[in-house]
Amino acid sequence: MILGAFLATLNQTIMSVATPELMNDFNITAATAQWLTTGYMLVNGVLIPITAFFMQRFTTRQLFQASMMIFLVGTIVSALSHSFPVLLTGRMIQAAGAGIIMPLLMNVILTLFPPEKRGAAMGMMGLAIIFAPAIGPTLAGYILEHYAWETLFYGMIPFTLIVIVCGFIFLRNVSERGHAKIDVLSVLLSTVGFGALLYGFSRAAGKGWSSAEVIATIAAGVLALVLFSVRQLISKSPLLDLRAFKYNMFSLTTIINVAITMVMYADMMLLPLYLQNARGYTALESGLLLLPGALVMGFMMPVAGKLFDRFGAKWLAVAGLIITIVTTIGFTDLTDSTSYTYLVLMSTGRRIGMALLLMPVQTAGLNQLPNRLNAHGTAISNTVRQVAGAVGTSLLITVMSSRAKTHAAEMMSSGAAQTKEQLAMQASIQGINDAYLVIVGIGVVALLLSFFIKKVKQATEVESTSTATNSAVQEA
Repeated sequence: MILGAFLATLNQTIMSVATPELMNDFNITAATAQWLTTGYMLVNGVLIPITAFFMQRFTTRQLFQASMMIFLVGTIVSALSHSFPVLLTGRMIQAAGAGIIMPLLMNVILTLFPPEKRGAAMGMMGLAIIFAPAIGPTLAGYILEHYAWETLFYGMIPFTLIVIVCGFIFLRNVSERGHAKIDVLSVLLSTVGFGALLYGFSRAAGKGWSSAEVIATIAAGVLALVLFSVRQLISKSPLLDLRAFKYNMFSLTTIINVAITMVMYADMMLLPLYLQNARGYTALESGLLLLPGALVMGFMMPVAGKLFDRFGAKWLAVAGLIITIVTTIGFTDLTDSTSYTYLVLMSTGRRIGMALLLMPVQTAGLNQLPNRLNAHGTAISNTVRQVAGAVGTSLLITVMSSRAKTHAAEMMSSGAAQTKEQLAMQASIQGINDAYLVIVGIGVVALLLSFFIKKVKQATEVESTSTATNSAVQEA
């Protein structure tokens, strides 16, 4: 299962380095190209809420194998695509399979390991999953320098087939299969809500926040999600049990995870754009710059997991966020001559901070939930992260684009003597600086909230009022 999650994560990270080349090949803007990432997360965000039902209705083996086969179909479509719409379709099919894998894997860990050992288990999962971002950009950069971008997907097909075959041979069921019924109305409300919300934020990058289309879709998404939430709270068998939010530590860590995900995903989009479009580095050089930080992050994930089991999440999160914020500040003053070594050091520092807080914060919240809510908790956690990643990416691309236009206008009015290409490059760099400044602000909010994290025990199932009353009468 970790191998499957590795491929899903690798698939997501290789596109960050490929984005500038795809913009040239398909003659599209950054706002359009970011749909390869945002669209992927959009499908994840729409599908993940339903995985809680899937995990109750189907066995571990059935669900994992189905998700990997869907992922394989999407990979084949992407490899064969010769236009941007077909490539985007393939990516979204891939996302439909990948969206099931991560919540399923986390639920298996919650089932197999007691709370006091989950940190180390999550750390091992993180080691495998973070290893994908470690080699993804560099591998993609090498392939793009020597082969066509389609090779990124052709190369993934045999590895996906190997995981499917291994699943048939080795995978065993670890969760109990129930007979939950699908709530069609909840599925529709969830799909419309998350889909419209993510679509609205994504369109804002190209059309602006004052666009009637953007305002209408975001409003429709919010309304659908409000109706979805009300239905989940009054339903006896909710599609996604939002009662998990009554556990305070789960709620707090979910909010912190929103901020952390925005900080992480936005950087994955901004840095390659700066390196390749503004500075002229190759895809391989861009990937190599990200490699040291990702390798250090992969090494530190199991260490952070063991530290979490011993000390809890609070001070790991505080230390991680301080490191992340300080190193992100280093990206708010980029120029056309910022050294490659400086960028490597700052990027590596950010990954060290992220390694300390990613899994500990998420595990701290999930540990509080009773066993009955494990599937729902993992689905909620992953849904929120996907939505936050899509919204954060769209928001930062919007900030970058709009501020770049503003800076270009200011430079033109000042009468500075420079060519059109120089002006566009300088304006783009200034826009990226402003976007990183917004990331710093989001990180500060997460830091303030992290001081309220506490180490809590797993909650026990609350008895119904009638049962509790009967027990009291019997004791009397």
